[in-house]
Amino acid sequence: MSDFTIKALTPETFDDFAALVERNKGMFAGCWCTKFHPDCAEKGQSAEGNRAFKQRLVADGIAHAALVYDGDRAVAWAEYGSPEELPDIHHRKEYLATAERLPDYRVTCILVERGLRGQGLAAIALRGAVELIAQAGGGLVEGYPHDTGGVRKKNSSFLYNGTRTMYEREGFTYDRPKGQGNCVMVREVAPSTRD
Repeated sequence: MSDFTIKALTPETFDDFAALVERNKGMFAGCWCTKFHPDCAEKGQSAEGNRAFKQRLVADGIAHAALVYDGDRAVAWAEYGSPEELPDIHHRKEYLATAERLPDYRVTCILVERGLRGQGLAAIALRGAVELIAQAGGGLVEGYPHDTGGVRKKNSSFLYNGTRTMYEREGFTYDRPKGQGNCVMVREVAPSTRD
C-alpha cells in the first residue's frame, strides 16, 4: 500500500473532495455528504444544490472532514463535527433518549472510492478525523458504525460509517446499540501536542 496523507476539508481542498464525490456519483443519490447537517431550504433539493450547500458550509468553517490522499488525489474521507454541525443522525430520537451526554465531536460518514475498498482506507480516514480532532483540542468523540457481528458484508457500499470492529481497532469502545444494526462507539481524544 502506498503512503497516504491526511488533509482537512477546507476551501483549498474542496475541489479535491468534489472530484472524489463526482467519481462516486455524488454519493448516495447526490447527497454530497450533507445528510447529517441541519435541515434547511438548500438541503436535499438536488445533487447540484447539495454540492453548493456543502461548499458554503466548508467556506463558513462549519463542515469538517479528514480527506485521505494518495499522492495528489483524494480517495477517501471521514466527516466529523460537533453535534450542532451534524445533528441529523439516524435514530436520533432513540439516541437522545439513551444519551447520558452529547459528545464534543461525532463521526457521521466515511466514504472510500469505489475500486479501493477493502484496503483499510476507511480506518485511515477515521484515524485522520481523530488526528484533526486532537489538533482542534480533542474531546469525547462518537461514531455510529454498523454492528455486523464481525461478519464482513459482501457489499460494503452500504456501510456509510464503517463497522464496529474497525472502530474497536482504532481505540473506540462500545457504548450502546443505536437503531437496528448500528451502535454508538466512543473514544476520549486527548489534545494534540504537535503543531
